[in-house]
Amino acid sequence: MPAVSKGDGMRGLAVFISDIRNCKSKEAEIKRINKELANIRSKFKGDKALDGYSKKKYVCKLLFIFLLGHDIDFGHMEAVNLLSSNKYTEKQIGYLFISVLVNSNSELIRLINNAIKNDLASRNPTFMCLALHCIANVGSREMGEAFAADIPRILVAGDSMDSVKQSAALCLLRLYKASPDLVPMGEWTARVVHLLNDQHMGVVTAAVSLITCLCKKNPDDFKTCVSLAVSRLSRIVSSASTDLQDYTYYFVPAPWLSVKLLRLLQCYPPPEDAAVKGRLVECLETVLNKAQEPPKSKKVQHSNAKNAILFETISLIIHYDSEPNLLVRACNQLGQFLQHRETNLRYLALESMCTLASSEFSHEAVKTHIDTVINALKTERDVSVRQRAADLLYAMCDRSNAKQIVSEMLRYLETADYAIREEIVLKVAILAEKYAVDYSWYVDTILNLIRIAGDYVSEEVWYRVLQIVTNRDDVQGYAAKTVFEALQAPACHENMVKVGGYILGEFGNLIAGDPRSSPPVQFSLLHSKFHLCSVATRALLLSTYIKFINLFPETKATIQGVLRAGSQLRNADVELQQRAVEYLTLSSVASTDVLATVLEEMPPFPERESSILAKLKRKKGPGAGSALDDGRRDPSSNDINGGMEPTPSTVSTPSPSADLLGLRAAPPPAAPPASAGAGNLLVDVFDGPAAQPSLGPTPEEAFLSELEPPAPESPMALLADPAPAAEHPRHLAPPAPSGLSESSQSSDRTWVGQRDSDGALPPPPTAGRMYLFYGNKTSVQFQNFSPTVVHPGDLQTHILSGPLAVQTKRVAAQVDGGAQVQQVLNIECLRDFLTPPLLSVRFRYGGAPQALTLKLPVTINKFFQPTEMAAQDFFQRWKQLSLPQQEAQKIFKANHPMDAEVTKAKLLGFGSALLDNVDPNPENFVGAGIIQTKALQVGCLLRLEPNAQAQMYRLTLRTSKEPVSRHLCELLAQQF
Repeated sequence: MPAVSKGDGMRGLAVFISDIRNCKSKEAEIKRINKELANIRSKFKGDKALDGYSKKKYVCKLLFIFLLGHDIDFGHMEAVNLLSSNKYTEKQIGYLFISVLVNSNSELIRLINNAIKNDLASRNPTFMCLALHCIANVGSREMGEAFAADIPRILVAGDSMDSVKQSAALCLLRLYKASPDLVPMGEWTARVVHLLNDQHMGVVTAAVSLITCLCKKNPDDFKTCVSLAVSRLSRIVSSASTDLQDYTYYFVPAPWLSVKLLRLLQCYPPPEDAAVKGRLVECLETVLNKAQEPPKSKKVQHSNAKNAILFETISLIIHYDSEPNLLVRACNQLGQFLQHRETNLRYLALESMCTLASSEFSHEAVKTHIDTVINALKTERDVSVRQRAADLLYAMCDRSNAKQIVSEMLRYLETADYAIREEIVLKVAILAEKYAVDYSWYVDTILNLIRIAGDYVSEEVWYRVLQIVTNRDDVQGYAAKTVFEALQAPACHENMVKVGGYILGEFGNLIAGDPRSSPPVQFSLLHSKFHLCSVATRALLLSTYIKFINLFPETKATIQGVLRAGSQLRNADVELQQRAVEYLTLSSVASTDVLATVLEEMPPFPERESSILAKLKRKKGPGAGSALDDGRRDPSSNDINGGMEPTPSTVSTPSPSADLLGLRAAPPPAAPPASAGAGNLLVDVFDGPAAQPSLGPTPEEAFLSELEPPAPESPMALLADPAPAAEHPRHLAPPAPSGLSESSQSSDRTWVGQRDSDGALPPPPTAGRMYLFYGNKTSVQFQNFSPTVVHPGDLQTHILSGPLAVQTKRVAAQVDGGAQVQQVLNIECLRDFLTPPLLSVRFRYGGAPQALTLKLPVTINKFFQPTEMAAQDFFQRWKQLSLPQQEAQKIFKANHPMDAEVTKAKLLGFGSALLDNVDPNPENFVGAGIIQTKALQVGCLLRLEPNAQAQMYRLTLRTSKEPVSRHLCELLAQQF
C-alpha cells in the first residue's frame, strides 16, 4: 500500500478538528460546525473546477462531522467522484465516505458499482483491495448480485497478488453470510481449497475462514480440504517460533490459524486415509505434549494463545471420539486446569470434561477427578463455574458413585444460588431415579429434596415418586412411614403435604397398626396443614379424607364433620365446595361395598417415560440433549420405574395448547382415584387406561393451577423463583407484559430486589404475595440483619388492622459476604389506602449500624379488577357518580410521546378494562374497573382525552369514594 506523503496532511482538516476540540460549549461546537457546513456547501456548488485535494479535504470534514453525531445530507456525489481519481489517498477517502455514510438502498449504488468494477478490472492491487473492502463493508444485496461472480474469479486467479486474494476471500465470506444464495458454487470451489497450501499465511488464514463457513452447507464440495488442513497444521505445530517470525505471537507460531484449522477439521469425521489420520494424531499429541512444557514467557498473552490451541485440540479429540489414548490424555490435561488460579480456565475445563464424560473411553478417567469437582461446587465464587461443576457431577454419575454425588448435590442445594436451584433439583431427581440402589433410598432422596428446596421441586418430580411408589409394593409401607414422619416437622412445605396426602390416602393402612400413626393421628396431622395450603392442595386433601373413610371407618364421623362445616360447603372456591358436597353425600348414602369399590386402591401405572429429563432439556435449551443424555448408556443404570428416557421430540418447545409438562403422560394426582369400574365419581387422575370423567380439575386445569410464573429475565430476577403462582394474584404485579416486575435499590454494600408473582389463575383479588431478595455485596458478614415493613400512617404489620395486613417471614440475622436471602410478604387489602408501605432494613456492618428505607411498590391500583360493560351501562353508572366529590379531573402536558398503542397498554397495565365504542370520539379512551378490598368494593370509571396537537391530556375519574378518585387520578397521570 503506498505511503502517504506529507503533502496529503490536509492542514485545513487539522485546523477544523482543533477548533472543534477547543470549543467551550455544545452551542459553540454547533455554531462552528454550521459555519463549516455552509462553507463546504458553497465550495461544492460554486467552484465547478474544484481540484481532487480540496474535494478530499472537504469530504473528510463531512465524515468527521458525521462521526460527531450530526446528519450529513450532501457531499455524496463528490465522494463518488473521488472514486475515479488515480491518487490513492483521494480514492481511499471516497471509499471510506461511501462505506460509512452511503445507505445500501441509495440511488448512487449504480454509480458506485461502476467505479468498483473499474477498480477490480484495473489490476492495480491497491485499488482492487479498496474496492473489495468497500463491497464487504456495504454488503448490500445489490452489490452481492453485481460482484458475487467476479470475486471468486479474482480469488483463484493465478496472477492475483497475495493481498488481493486475502481481501477477496474475506469479501466473499461477508457476502456469503449476508446472502448465501448469491454465491454460486462452481469450479472455483475445488481451486479455493488449494489456497490452504499458499505460501502467504494471511491468504491461508482468510481461506480457512471462508472454507469453514462454506463447508457447513456444502461439505462434499470441500472434503478434500481435510488432508491439506492436516498438512498445514502439521507444519505449524512442528515449527519453531523462529520459523514463522511474522506470524508468531508471544512465542506461539500462528495461533489464530491453528485454531481455525482445528475448527475446520471438526466439520468432518476422522480421516479415512491412514497416513493422514496418523499425521493428525501426531499433531494432536504434539499439542498435548507442548502443554506440559514450561512456559516460554510469563506474559498472559503467551498462556492465552497456548491454551486456545490446547482447548481447540481437545474439542477436536472429543469430536472424533475414536482415540482412547488421546481422550484419556485430554482428560488428564483438563484435570490440571480444574485447580488453576484463572477462573476462565477452570470454567472451560469443567465444560470440556462434561463432554468427555459422555465418552465410553474417557468416562472412568473423568471420574478420578470427582473430589476436585465436588470441592469446586462448594468453594467456587463464580456462580457460572459452580453451575458447570454441577453439570459435570451429573455427567460423571453412575451406579458406583451415585450416592456420593447425590448427597453432595443435596448438601450444596441448601446454599445454592436461586438461579440454578431448580436445575439442580431436576438433576438430583433424575440421578436418584436412574441409579437408585434400592427404593427406600430413592424415596428418602426425593423427600429430602422437597424438604430442602420445596419451592423448586416441580410437579414432574413429585408426580414421578408417586408413580413409582404406587407401582412397587415393597416400598409402599416404607414410603407411608417416611412421609408421615416428614409431615410432623413444624415447617412443612406444601409439596410435602401433597405427597403425604396422596401416599397416606392410598397406603396409610400399612402403618395404621402403630399407635403413633393410628388413623386418627394420620387424619389430625394432615388436617393441621389444611388451612395453610393452596386450593389445589386442599382439593387433594379432601380426596384423601374420603379415602380415609374407606380405609378407616372409625374416622367417618370426624371427617363428615369436616366436610359438613360451613367453611367447606359454602367455600368461595367452587372446586372445594363441589368436592365437599359430593364426598359428604357419597360417604352418607353409599353402602360399605359400594364405597370400597369406588375408593379402592390405585392400580399400578403403565410403564411410561419420565418427564423430568424432558423438562431439564427444555431448561438447558436446544442442543443440550446429548450432554444430558450422557451420550453413553451405563449398563449398571437402573431406571427404577422401568421407563425409557424421553425421545428428542419431547424436548422441543410446544405450543400453548400442547402437553407442556408431560401431563398426558403423567397427570397430577389431584385426587385419590377410583377403579375403572367404579362409576364416574372419581377418576384415575394420572390418566390411566380406563379414566372416567372427573369431579376435579382436568390434567390441564390442574397444571394451570400449579403453573409457575414466567422465567425471570434479568439478573435480579434470577436470584429466586417464586412459589406456585396460584398463591399470588396478578394485582400485586406492576403493569408489565410478562407479569413480572422487579425493583431494586443498591448501595455500596447491599442491594434489595423485589418480585411479584403473576398467576395464571388468580385467587380472590384482595391478597397477594411479594418476594424480597437481600444481597450482601461485600465480603464482610452483616450482623443483626432485620428487615421490617412499616407505614407512615395507619398500616399495621403482622395483624389484621389498618388498610393493609402484611405478614412477613423472618430472615436470618446474619448474611454472609456474597450471600443472598429471601423474604416473603403476604399482603391483604382490607380497605382503600393512599400511601404505600415502607421497608426498613437495619443491620450492622463492621460494627457500625446501617439503615435503608425503601418504598414498596404496593399501590391501590394493584387491587384493580377490570370490568367489562356495555355503553348504556357505562353512561348510566357515569351519571350516578355525578357528585362533585366523586369526580377527579386533571389536565396535564404529555411527558412521553403520544402513541395510541402505548397509551392503551398503560391503561390495561394500570388495571382498567378498556371499553370500545363507548366514547363518541374514537381518539378517547374509556375504562372501567373495581378496587377490590376486604371491606368493600370501590367502582371506578375513567375517561382519557388526548390532544395530540397541543400535546396535552385531560383525565377524568369517577369513583364511589372521594379519596380514591383523587389518588387514582394522580397515579395514572404520572404514567403519561
